[in-house]
Amino acid sequence: MIIGYTTGVYDMFHIGHLNILRRAKEKCDYLIVGVSTDECVESYKHKTPIIPYEQRAAIVSAIKYVDEVVPQTTMDKLEFLKQRHFDVMFHGDEWKGTELYNKYEKDFTQYGARIEYLSHTEGISSTMLREKING
Repeated sequence: MIIGYTTGVYDMFHIGHLNILRRAKEKCDYLIVGVSTDECVESYKHKTPIIPYEQRAAIVSAIKYVDEVVPQTTMDKLEFLKQRHFDVMFHGDEWKGTELYNKYEKDFTQYGARIEYLSHTEGISSTMLREKING
């Protein structure tokens, strides 16, 4: 059994998020999705999510591709791997080749895990939606 893991804030859930979850589930038997808690979002994005964690987690857990939702309380992906083993972490390809994710790739191998990068859906992003809303 291949256990996959992916994370996100999912404050403005859109088709790009759904596509990532679908493609991740196609590559594993059991998909765990970490939804960032309100405190976690505030600590790294310096803003409060519009939709509270409990509601975001409920939305994500209702998606058929998701087997389990867990609170993401830290941005440290290695910490979660140590707490709860998974075989592959799925992440957006914009992080591929960065210093942080090169380090994660190296560290993950010590735990028998790897990172697989998935491309984003063209023409949609939370940032784009926020800009349209704010006009």
